[in-house]
Amino acid sequence: MHWKPQIRFLLVVILAALAAGTGCNRLKARDKLNKGVNAYKNGSFDAAIEDFKQAKDLDPTLTNARLYLATAYASLYTPGAPSPDNIRNGEQAIKEYQEVLDADPNSLPSIDGIGSILYNMAGTPFDPKKMEESKTYHKRHIAISPNDPEPYYWLGVIDWSIAFRGNRDMREEYNKTAKKTLGGDDPLPTKLSKQFAEKYGPIVDEGIDQLQKAMTLRNDYSDAMAYLNLLYRQKADMETSAEARDHDVDLANDLVDKVKAIKQKASGG
Repeated sequence: MHWKPQIRFLLVVILAALAAGTGCNRLKARDKLNKGVNAYKNGSFDAAIEDFKQAKDLDPTLTNARLYLATAYASLYTPGAPSPDNIRNGEQAIKEYQEVLDADPNSLPSIDGIGSILYNMAGTPFDPKKMEESKTYHKRHIAISPNDPEPYYWLGVIDWSIAFRGNRDMREEYNKTAKKTLGGDDPLPTKLSKQFAEKYGPIVDEGIDQLQKAMTLRNDYSDAMAYLNLLYRQKADMETSAEARDHDVDLANDLVDKVKAIKQKASGG
């Protein structure tokens, strides 16, 4: 097709104008992004969200604007608060993170962000399905970057949360008809410990394994040690002999001592 010189010139002018407009929008987007970051750092999350929204609209390819927008929504979310606005903030954070994942399936900040929000949303009211969904994102992180200790830690935390809740519920149900009330630190009766092991044994074993991996990757990972201690106490409630239970409790107590030593060293004590 042969274009007349005037038409060719007009097309060049139009394309140049479009390019200039795009470039201008990108500059404006970065300016809004910077303003949003400053607002976010100052704790003005609502103002930050508006800036990040505008940056996203001005330049849809600006991934950092989307990530910051998701993070700002997540910062506004309060675990356990039942208000529609609060729930909407959590859902909006997931939506924004997911949009980044749609463009970049290996975006670790988005994967971790969704995993964290789902965990927080699953706490109150307790939702084991959401807990399990959260785990899928931490496992996705591991598949991409297997030498990062944090996702192994979070898998252990979630497994403990599920087992602890199950243990507490079993004790409460038992106490409804028991002649002697079962305290939170009392060993489970043999029949109950077998039921607890049958239902939650694999979860506790998985959590122990994941936290041990986290500690292998970071040998002073005191948070992982703290939760491993808690999981050993859950495992102790699955034992049917006093010796096995005592062994698990000893392992837990050793970890408490290690955590204390690490924190004391960190504080210069």
